[in-house]
Amino acid sequence: MTWRPRRLVLTLALAGLVPLVGPAASMQQASQKRAIELEDIIKWKSLGSPAVSNDGQWFACRFGPVEGDAQVVVRSTQSDKEMKFDIGEPGTGGAGGRGGGAAFAEGATLGFSDDSKYFAFTTYPTQAEARRLRRQRRPLQNGVTIVNLATEEKHSIPKIRGFAFSGEAAGWIALARYPAQAAQGGGAGTTPAGGRGDRAPGAGGSGPSDRPRGADLLLRELATGQALNVGNVADFTFSRDGRFLAFTIDAQDKAGNGIQLRDMTRGTVRVLDSGNAVYLRPSWTEKGDGLAVLKGTDDRALRDRRHSVIGFTAVSSEAPQKTLYDPASDTSFPERMTISGNRDPMWTDDLQALLFGIHMPRSRDSAAPDREGEEEVPEDQERPAERANTTDTNAEEKVDLVLWHWRDSRLQSQQEVQENRDRSFSYLAEYRVDSKTFVRLADDEVREVNAAPKQRWAVGFDDREYELFGNLDGRRYRDVYVVDMLTGRRRLAVKRARWYNGVSPDGSSFLVYEDGHYFVHPMDGGQPRNITLNVPTSFVDTEDDHNVVKPPTGVIGWANDGKFVLLHDNWDIWQVQVAAGQAVNLSATGRKEQIRFQRRYALEPPEDRAKGIDLSKPQYFAAYGEWTKKAGIARITPGKPGAEMLTWDDASFGALMQPKAADRLVYTSSTVTDPNDYYIADMDLKQSRRLTDQRPDLANYAWTAGSMLVSYTSAKGDKLQGALFLPAGYEKGKSYPTIVYIYEKLSQGAHQFAVPTANGFNRSVYTSNGYAVLMPDITYQINDPGMSAVWCVVPALKAAIATGVVDATKVGLQGHSWGGYQTSFLVTQTDMFAAAVAGAPLTNMVSMYSLIYKNTGGTNQAIFESSQGRFRGGYWDNWDAYYRNSPVFFAKNVKTPLMILHNDRDGAVDFTQGVEYYNTLRRLQKPVIMLEYVGENHGLRKPANQRDYTVRMKEFFDHHLKGAPAPDWMTKGVPRLKMEEHLKERAKPKTPPKAITTMAK
Repeated sequence: MTWRPRRLVLTLALAGLVPLVGPAASMQQASQKRAIELEDIIKWKSLGSPAVSNDGQWFACRFGPVEGDAQVVVRSTQSDKEMKFDIGEPGTGGAGGRGGGAAFAEGATLGFSDDSKYFAFTTYPTQAEARRLRRQRRPLQNGVTIVNLATEEKHSIPKIRGFAFSGEAAGWIALARYPAQAAQGGGAGTTPAGGRGDRAPGAGGSGPSDRPRGADLLLRELATGQALNVGNVADFTFSRDGRFLAFTIDAQDKAGNGIQLRDMTRGTVRVLDSGNAVYLRPSWTEKGDGLAVLKGTDDRALRDRRHSVIGFTAVSSEAPQKTLYDPASDTSFPERMTISGNRDPMWTDDLQALLFGIHMPRSRDSAAPDREGEEEVPEDQERPAERANTTDTNAEEKVDLVLWHWRDSRLQSQQEVQENRDRSFSYLAEYRVDSKTFVRLADDEVREVNAAPKQRWAVGFDDREYELFGNLDGRRYRDVYVVDMLTGRRRLAVKRARWYNGVSPDGSSFLVYEDGHYFVHPMDGGQPRNITLNVPTSFVDTEDDHNVVKPPTGVIGWANDGKFVLLHDNWDIWQVQVAAGQAVNLSATGRKEQIRFQRRYALEPPEDRAKGIDLSKPQYFAAYGEWTKKAGIARITPGKPGAEMLTWDDASFGALMQPKAADRLVYTSSTVTDPNDYYIADMDLKQSRRLTDQRPDLANYAWTAGSMLVSYTSAKGDKLQGALFLPAGYEKGKSYPTIVYIYEKLSQGAHQFAVPTANGFNRSVYTSNGYAVLMPDITYQINDPGMSAVWCVVPALKAAIATGVVDATKVGLQGHSWGGYQTSFLVTQTDMFAAAVAGAPLTNMVSMYSLIYKNTGGTNQAIFESSQGRFRGGYWDNWDAYYRNSPVFFAKNVKTPLMILHNDRDGAVDFTQGVEYYNTLRRLQKPVIMLEYVGENHGLRKPANQRDYTVRMKEFFDHHLKGAPAPDWMTKGVPRLKMEEHLKERAKPKTPPKAITTMAK
């Protein structure tokens, strides 16, 4: 394999390229507002991390650009009082090490105390400071600022990794310092747990290490400002009521290690347990009446520690009760196994048992890399493990082999991606206090077991029989078991279930969808009940056009008493009685009026959502007009028939939040021309008050004149719509150059605001620059994903041209990923487009079918057969369908100038797909350019690459659709030896326009 430097590579084939020369589209605007440019996009500020105080009197959010320094804005919801604070560039600082910044992620970077008197937020190095520190190889560290909301007095504390208020008691804030090695520049160290049971991912790890995890923890009393420093704290967690703080000590040489408890009211500290061990993962019960922790000791024969679990009850008494379970002294504990350090221990609600995970520890001679200190990684972000231990001095003598076997349930590549997850896996087990018995709940036959609410029963899953074919064809089944948590005995409840829908909040039953109906299965072994048999509607999602038989429409949730389930049928919300199967259509008129009542707004606090829906209270739902594209927020009131539409407009409504102790609602609303801002209103969404106002940011720029709906009928008879966004300065009767942007269904965005971004195509940027943008709906026929795009997009474009807005001679086409596939296919079937840009396209459905989806390690086969591909079976039984829907086989038909984006590290659509299409078009001497950003995945993450792609795409369309002069890179290409000079020249900075930062007044 030839080594290549990490820089942009452009490959071009220009024979036959005929530029479309013509005057640029006229954009007469009376206000003379200027079009959005790249530097405007880079500095564009958006809102994020919203928070509202419990009393509803204060609102806060972060306001800043994607790149650069930001602010935190705090404002009164009842007056014009407002405070702004510069916070640096979010993401520049961080804890690093195990957990990194993830322990104090978005939701904890700013927040209010429970009594609504104080506000705290994370500060970061400025962009300039971060660059300087990186050059000096010095650590980047965050800080925290605390604000007294009554006096506006603020106190800033540097070198703080994260913070947590003291729960409902609200008198304190805990501030976690960086460990000593981070302060010395030797790495950022470990992130401790924080908040009410919040914990850094992987806190504690699983293997022994001589490096202590402890660091200083500052406890600051909010009313007095007095601070107490507690040294060597590894993990900490407040009880929910805020009375107690539990923390573990992890010091050098384990001196003084233990679990300690501080009474935040009395100021007393009690050592609950101590020893020459590592204590980790302290976990409170919801009521704060029980605390559990792991205690790990080193074993010279093992790479992983041996853990015991300790539980404490009656913690508020003078003599807390201690329960210790050490598997070393239990002959019933599985031989060679130990308690895992990768799962939180926890008490059952009745304090009768301790739950924990068990696993097989690694031996000292294990060849697996030592990942002590490494965070657990979410499955959708997992990274491949090392293929060889490069620290081994005998590495040259070792065999480097990956053995692929046809009986493997998961591909070796998938096992590699999921290696960290597999290594941290543990089997659920428990220790019952009264009987002093160990009960194993999960084993190799039923690996995944989850305790149900109330912990009388657990639900287990076994997919061994189906895992292989589930990974092959995408039809994933599993057997469902009910486990008796008193004895560990299990019974098979459902064979070959595909759609399991969760346990009732009272833990008495669970819900499964099968063959168009929902069945409730009692945990105690009673007869399953078909609760939708007599409901006068269908819960089969007939609008799902994937290759799936009778897919469900979905479950809204369980009632908190476990007696009802809320379901939706794509139109209305149904309340279905579990015992008798009787049902009430709560929204009543959705199907009749063609309004979709969709997701429920969960207004209860996040920690209470698992308790189910309180049907004695009004419920709020998002509503959407299928053919008008209007949106609103609807309320369903107990005892009142039908849904009351509180808002209904040509707009988009996003978030809806209720302060914990106030009858007020905070919501977001936007239109095509108004940004997504926050408002506060009463429970009827009346007396609304604007909290943020981003409209002044648009004042200097040309903006879309609005949108219109275009109705059309596909070639297969489906009635569809497209959203046509008008260019800035639109004049009726004039036609404009137009970009058609495609994916699947997109017309639902007709009334949504699009924030300008620099990552390729952006609707707002193009309409600001005089383009119309058409975003049509595509529905799919099985076995014809490419042809379906033709059958829908061509009539959509013809209908848009008929409006007079679209200049038929100046239409461009763009899409990315699946949209890139449709783009690359459409240009083989029609000459309606004057230019096209295909991002990361699938181009050969035959070769793509069996390639690896590298981001997950699985194959594309399941995606092709049960998901987006929409094929029936593999190409050997369906050759004609795979052939006729592959762009590469019809490349000879292409007349449209095409630019392809495909990156060498694309883990979703293999790089070879872009190369295969490019080389085919080049061999046919078709006008094609390919952009490869070296080292990038399916999308662009590096800001410099994002900006470069954005500019090149704009230059490409401007030339072909507006007649702008073509830059040399487009007409001549760039030789490799001149690439560096070319990139430096294009990267020369321009003077950025003055930024506008205005909040509501």
